[in-house]
Amino acid sequence: MKYFFLLIFSFTISFLSATNPTKSKVYDMETFAGLVPDVSNVYDYSSRLSAAIERIRRETPNGTPALLKFKKGRYHFFSSDASRHDLYISNHDNPKGRAVGIMLKGLKNITIDGNGSIFVFHGRMIPFYLKSSHGITLQNLSIDFSDPQICQVEIIKNLGENGITFQVPDSYNYTIDSKGKFTVKGLDWEHSYPTGIAFEKDTRHILYRSSDLGVNLSNVKMLQGARMLHAPLWKDSKLLPGTKVALRSYHRPCPGIVLDHCVNTVINNTTVHYAEGMGLVAQRCENVTLNKFNVCLRGKEDSRCFTTQADATHFSQCKGHIESVGGLYEGMMDDAINIHGVYLKLQELKGDRQLRASFEHHQCYGFPWGDVGDEISFLRSQTMEKIDTHNRIKSIRPADKETFDGCKEVWIELEQPFPSALKANETFGIENETWTPTVRFAHNVVRNNRARGALFSSPRRTICEYNLFDHTSGTAILLCGDCNGWYESGAVRDLVVRKNKFVNALTSMYQFTNAIISIYPEIPNLGGQKDFFHGGTPRAIRIEENEFHTFDKPLLYAKSVNGLLFKNNKIFENTDYRPFHRIQQPILLEHVKNAEIENYKIKKTGSSARKDAKHF
Repeated sequence: MKYFFLLIFSFTISFLSATNPTKSKVYDMETFAGLVPDVSNVYDYSSRLSAAIERIRRETPNGTPALLKFKKGRYHFFSSDASRHDLYISNHDNPKGRAVGIMLKGLKNITIDGNGSIFVFHGRMIPFYLKSSHGITLQNLSIDFSDPQICQVEIIKNLGENGITFQVPDSYNYTIDSKGKFTVKGLDWEHSYPTGIAFEKDTRHILYRSSDLGVNLSNVKMLQGARMLHAPLWKDSKLLPGTKVALRSYHRPCPGIVLDHCVNTVINNTTVHYAEGMGLVAQRCENVTLNKFNVCLRGKEDSRCFTTQADATHFSQCKGHIESVGGLYEGMMDDAINIHGVYLKLQELKGDRQLRASFEHHQCYGFPWGDVGDEISFLRSQTMEKIDTHNRIKSIRPADKETFDGCKEVWIELEQPFPSALKANETFGIENETWTPTVRFAHNVVRNNRARGALFSSPRRTICEYNLFDHTSGTAILLCGDCNGWYESGAVRDLVVRKNKFVNALTSMYQFTNAIISIYPEIPNLGGQKDFFHGGTPRAIRIEENEFHTFDKPLLYAKSVNGLLFKNNKIFENTDYRPFHRIQQPILLEHVKNAEIENYKIKKTGSSARKDAKHF
């Protein structure tokens, strides 16, 4: 506890220093770089800004603070003008030569202030990439795209076995080929869609019991009327006229903001309206503050129901402190926040101290997994039990590449001999215990999104408080840990979930959706597990003084936990939807020890919770 508050104090000091422009050298980007707002026929703003950043680097040696000020307006950035890079971004597709609109690499103490501007990006690209930088602040700006890869259509008629008639908005360019294949085309991309997410037209809630739609857009025919099409092979009785469907692929090449090996980064009063990936992803970073960072629609009159193609925010193998406060996360195609490390899979032992290990998930590889001196541990993949010894990295190098960029295997030499429990006939994972953060997720609104609300997978102090989880569609809070599929580490040892409000979660089924709060590590051989994955001390996971407004039964599901408290929570059962979940117990525990379930009562309201879905 003392360590946590000392860390918060030091982090607050660094935050105030990073956001205090009084001693900064100020650059007016209109006069210094020729970046004039509200001009739509200039196509070289990326290269202009890149040149300006290099000049500022030369003019501010030794990390002299610099403030880049934009005049309020709209600024357009084009993929044809952007620099291209081979990048390896956690939990994303990694094609070669991705376009980056604004690259900040190897910089110190730079603040970009948009002054309320909107940065509009054209084509497939990453708007912001921060690489190996220290003390960078982004503030007072919004990110949007002129041609989002998600295509939102409206259902006009549902003819059952005879298919669906839908309308395509004017903002999308599409073609129908000789075989009736429907394809949407952007500036430098095109998509045909295998799936979609359905939204209620008026509320923008994800349609009840719809999950990921199967979409068949072949043999499509054009009808008379404005951009009216009929898909005879698209059959889904749930899609009533007026339903909005966000047609999407499973590709995620371009997040909105990337933080890569950065220290003391602040994102303040900044919004991502769309990205073909996550809104923000941070990998191998130390200390990240999100203050009023939003992944949200463009206001109440926005015709879109969707925002990002994947998570709103995602933190992979970070350390220090992560803070997300006062944000609005809505309409994304995955979680509001996901914080985890990366398990390596043990492949080979050499001598008594050298090992070869591999990145296993196809979207997570190609970056340094650890540093000399980092503490590591081993666990059995089938039972997710740790071997009760720790070690440290003496050296680490790529095994299949000359550099870490793009590598999928590493050689690690340890300071001490291997534990004797490592055996050739078992599968083991390796976790980096050093790169794990403390976390505070507070005063945020999470609503109308696919899959899940918040995922926490750090052994250090994590606080989730005063948030509103409103129609998250799947589980609102998930504690996972998976060394068999996603390879996302690790166990939760110190978590507080308090004074949050949950409104009508679990309206659809996705992975890990066993309850509103689901503690669900992937354990192939649970019966063979003798220890526990999560917890480890009394009341390691504390769920207190929350409000649950729900139409269904499951509140809490927990598996493989030692030390769980569920106390003084208020539950209000409404009639907004018909109950359907396969679990009809409020609390279900599997292989759980030292659980305290106290002072909760379920009140049947017989009324709607929707009007009560307000933030604290």
